[in-house]
Amino acid sequence: MAKRYPLPKRFNAAMSEAAYSRLRALNAEYGLGNNYLLTVLLENLDEIDGEKRLDCVFRRFIDEYGAPTRSREE
Repeated sequence: MAKRYPLPKRFNAAMSEAAYSRLRALNAEYGLGNNYLLTVLLENLDEIDGEKRLDCVFRRFIDEYGAPTRSREE
């Protein structure tokens, strides 16, 4: 019998239509809910892609859109 993976923290996440479309496609392929898909992606990000490429993607995004100001809760 498979164990259930605990997801104790819940939050709402806004995302672009393109990102949500990719999330729905992954859900259709693997049958996991959005919370599980995001958990697997984030927990295994280093295995999925190297740090240098990830850094490049984040920096390119920040250059184009800027970084939001941080809230007091972060």
